Amino acid sequence: MDILNQYSTILITITVIVGLFQAWNIGANDVANAMGTSVGSEAISFKQAIIIAGIFEFLGVIIAGGSVTSTIKKGIISPALFEHAPEIFVFGMIASLLAASIWLFIATVSGQPVSTTHSIVGAIIGFAISSAGWSSISWGKVSMIVASWLISPLMGGIFAFLVFFYIRKYILNSETPIVSVKKHTPYILFFSSFILTLLLFKKGLKNLHLNNSIYMVLLYSLIVGVIIFIVAKYFLNKIDKGDKKYHEKIIKVEKIFGYFQIATAAFVAFAHGSNDVANAVGPMAAVIETMKNGVSGEANLPSWVLLSGGVFIVIGLATYGYKVIKTVGSKITEITPTRGFSAEIGAATTIIIASSMGLPISTTHVLIGAVIGIGFARGISALNLSVLKKIVASWIITLPVSAIISAIIFNILKLVFS
Repeated sequence: MDILNQYSTILITITVIVGLFQAWNIGANDVANAMGTSVGSEAISFKQAIIIAGIFEFLGVIIAGGSVTSTIKKGIISPALFEHAPEIFVFGMIASLLAASIWLFIATVSGQPVSTTHSIVGAIIGFAISSAGWSSISWGKVSMIVASWLISPLMGGIFAFLVFFYIRKYILNSETPIVSVKKHTPYILFFSSFILTLLLFKKGLKNLHLNNSIYMVLLYSLIVGVIIFIVAKYFLNKIDKGDKKYHEKIIKVEKIFGYFQIATAAFVAFAHGSNDVANAVGPMAAVIETMKNGVSGEANLPSWVLLSGGVFIVIGLATYGYKVIKTVGSKITEITPTRGFSAEIGAATTIIIASSMGLPISTTHVLIGAVIGIGFARGISALNLSVLKKIVASWIITLPVSAIISAIIFNILKLVFS
């Protein structure tokens, strides 16, 4: 601990700066790809996305943000390895944060949506191998994460395809689309609100430790679904069928689903604030905790750490999120409100099912897979394959690139401060 005591102020300052840079990058990439379908479909503007993200990210942080976080993501390595060398752990966490931030920044500049979790996991692998050897890594965990490259987008694509297929067949391709909207949309919203409520309890509120049984959560979700069904039925019945042309009716249908997308965008922002803000600043809290109390498996997240992380995530979205939003919202395939809604509900369904089965998934990969699914519903020609190749390539190199950068930074820090 002598080194940590000697350089405590410098190390904490570096950690805070790097941690906030990581939060900025998560806002520019992670939040941006979550908002991409809503902006791409023109359900909301970029400015409105920033406002929605700002409000609901902070609500997520304040209401359900975790006060404690795991110091090592996904159990890739054991903190016990560094109990007798806390300075190595501190250097490793700083290196991991900075390496993940650098890779996220490179991906964002290129407009590529990548997994924040995979970036930080790759970075931790890099410093762990450099400090404790290959045997320090839980390769079983790593193999499961690598498997999620296929599992996540495939599941997201299938569910989004099914949702959009239903909407297209029974509403958009109907001879009387407005009548079909009134008939089918309440059931679509029942299913959607049921899934989103499940996701809220599973992800958005998990840090509150409400300890509700699965049966109670299912009951709450069912009640919400029924309420939304009744409300939707009431308001949709007020829509005038009119004698307008088919094209004008389709535009009206898309406008209706545009309102639904605003609600899903707000929900995504809340869930992200409750979960990923803590993940963004978790390594920063781990360093501060280690400087005080030594290496442990968990770190406390002070309020100022959570709130500052939330602020910089929103700043990241506002200042540089447009690049990834453009990729997700328009470059992969053309997105309309019905397609964007299908992608978001397909992604939410995937997250619920995969989480319940204990499958490791990346929410970024799920959403991109969902966007691919709605594009594929209109045929392979509706997808921009050159853009998809770049995205897949960025996913594949995320772990090794983050690991290499982290190992280099770790050895530099060790050399400088030792």
